[in-house]
Amino acid sequence: MDWIITTANWYLYLLLIGFIFIPLTSKIFHSFFDKGYPFAKIIGIIVLTYAAFVLGIYKIAPFNRITLIVFLVAAFILQWIVIRRRTSVHSLFRFNKQMWVFVFEELLFIASLFFLTYIRGQEPSIRGLEKYMDFGFINSILRSDYFPPLDIWYSRLPINYYYFGHLSGAILIKLSGMIPSYGYNLILASIFAQAVTAVFSLVGSIVYSFRRSLRLAYLMGLLGTFIVNFGGNLHTIYLFTQGYPADTPTPFWEILTGYNPTKYWYPNATRFIPFTIHEFPIYSYVVADLHGHVFDIPFVLLTIALLFLMFIHKAEVSEIKTYKFNYKLHLKHIRQLPTTIYHLLTTNYYLLTVIALGFMTALHYMTNAFDGPIYLLLIALTLFVMFGFKKKLFFYMAVSTVSFLVFSHPFSSHFSPFVSGIGVNCSPDFLTDMKKIGPFLFEKGNCQPDPFWMLFVLWGFFWINFLLFFFIKVLEGKTKHALVQHQLRIDDFIFVLFT
Repeated sequence: MDWIITTANWYLYLLLIGFIFIPLTSKIFHSFFDKGYPFAKIIGIIVLTYAAFVLGIYKIAPFNRITLIVFLVAAFILQWIVIRRRTSVHSLFRFNKQMWVFVFEELLFIASLFFLTYIRGQEPSIRGLEKYMDFGFINSILRSDYFPPLDIWYSRLPINYYYFGHLSGAILIKLSGMIPSYGYNLILASIFAQAVTAVFSLVGSIVYSFRRSLRLAYLMGLLGTFIVNFGGNLHTIYLFTQGYPADTPTPFWEILTGYNPTKYWYPNATRFIPFTIHEFPIYSYVVADLHGHVFDIPFVLLTIALLFLMFIHKAEVSEIKTYKFNYKLHLKHIRQLPTTIYHLLTTNYYLLTVIALGFMTALHYMTNAFDGPIYLLLIALTLFVMFGFKKKLFFYMAVSTVSFLVFSHPFSSHFSPFVSGIGVNCSPDFLTDMKKIGPFLFEKGNCQPDPFWMLFVLWGFFWINFLLFFFIKVLEGKTKHALVQHQLRIDDFIFVLFT
């Protein structure tokens, strides 16, 4: 029973954070069928963590429980007084269909949190793989008054690693007063619960945009969250083979037998292509490593949700020329600049969203470094599909890049990259003779082509679904009907994600 009380105490703090950030979340996700309710906890954790990080990195306020509580109180006052005046937040808490959606999602969160907590309780030790390092980072952060925290091995030097995710976990431990060893496993369960409910919200809202049916939104939301959080790749076909040595994958059709689970080793699904690691959420939940890619799961879902909102937004984008500054302003007119900036942010939905996406990209970089360029590229692709090869594309890409650089600066100013270039696979001889062009490295003997059948085992599920989706849309054809055009816009977004 002790674990239930401990988990319930932890949950109450998560509930509090989510409750405080409901007004902001409902403002952002007003077009979602559930007003983006599950994202309130994610947004709250992000805002609280980034605020504590900036205050600590610039030695403005110490990292302690009092600072966190003061910030939450300030956030509560700001949202429930300022934002509430401009929105009908009180309508969210009337006992209607909307409220029952909130109740269902909160129960789903509770069930997910307690489920994984119980699973981890069967073997809660923090040992093996990357657990010691992750737990060490969290403890180092917890012992810090200011940032960057000290490295656990080189204690006179700061942690030179992407630790923002670990900081978000330490925030919850510090706020709740939880024992760190308990908090480690509860953090994992919280990430799982956030992912379950966030995917439910996102998939349900996409489906609801197609057909205004709550029942269908619930059904597809649950199916989507099951696939994302419990699915893997097509490697499970090796359950029906005689198995293979971990370092030498064999085509499955050469070793087919009957159902043979004793010869199957589940980590092989994440190391299928030699010298690569291609994990997926369920594997991370099982091995329980709180590494950067695990912490980034809820953040990534928030980024995808913001991209979806931007993609389907119906408001017309104002011409960029209306936002051009007169750079030859006389000094006496410089006082107009704050008013101009405020006008830009409050009248241009896309500009504000792109700035937010730049902020999220900075978080991805600080949480799991290579996610930064990945989602910056996804933002660029989305903007290209939306605006084409026009000035708006370059304008918004410039804004997102500047936003990324500004919001990541507190981290980047204390971080020394531990790579010196980008290796190019299977470079031709004339490039290997040159050895290096800018950040790109061309090395002889560095060639590892991936056989198509291996790629199919990894990505076949997505390829099959993409092709089915594509052919269905081709068969449906196109029409000028407004509703169908709206659906086609959602289809475009799904194509972007598949791409």
